Amino acid sequence: MAEKAPVFDQIKKDYLRQVEALEGASNVAETLGITAGDKGWHIPFFDRTYTVTPHEISDESGLEANHITWVLLSKYMLLCPENPSEDASLVTYKDFKDAAPYVGGFRNTASHPISTHFEGAVETLEKQCHALGGQPFATDVSCELAFRFQALPRVPVVLLFNDADEDFPAQATLLFQQNASAYLDMECLAMVGSTLAARLKGFSLDYL
Repeated sequence: MAEKAPVFDQIKKDYLRQVEALEGASNVAETLGITAGDKGWHIPFFDRTYTVTPHEISDESGLEANHITWVLLSKYMLLCPENPSEDASLVTYKDFKDAAPYVGGFRNTASHPISTHFEGAVETLEKQCHALGGQPFATDVSCELAFRFQALPRVPVVLLFNDADEDFPAQATLLFQQNASAYLDMECLAMVGSTLAARLKGFSLDYL
């Protein structure tokens, strides 16, 4: 595994300094749906719960979170909105007004990897969705498979999947609630998509 650049460690330290300043802010836990305990903040992220302290971010087994998870959980806390929108209507990533610079990257690291990896393997994808804590999602959209995941307490993500046929390749569509942009910026929402894709495929993001 390649050695991480020193800038990554500096980013982590900077985020933790900012997160530490949130201690005592009574609205953070309630607004974000997280738990404040004696040993730090506890944040569910997909099927795992991480603990955020002034010194580290680690999972239930004590393993340090990878860089992407570190950034996501830190930003989730630091961007805590004062008056979050209640608009839960579902939109695609490209529908967010600030998403344009990241749409290509989102497609390449989130939706496209899911569609190509699980082409011809809908049953396998369904099993992986259940294993990751996904719940079948009722939708009027025509698709072979629909699952809802709780990425973060206030940020669900919906996966719609159609397998390939004689006319079209397999297609995976990820939907977010409109108010997701109140909790995470566009770069972080793209990271949510890439994390979902990697975990569905059974891969680790530790190399990122």
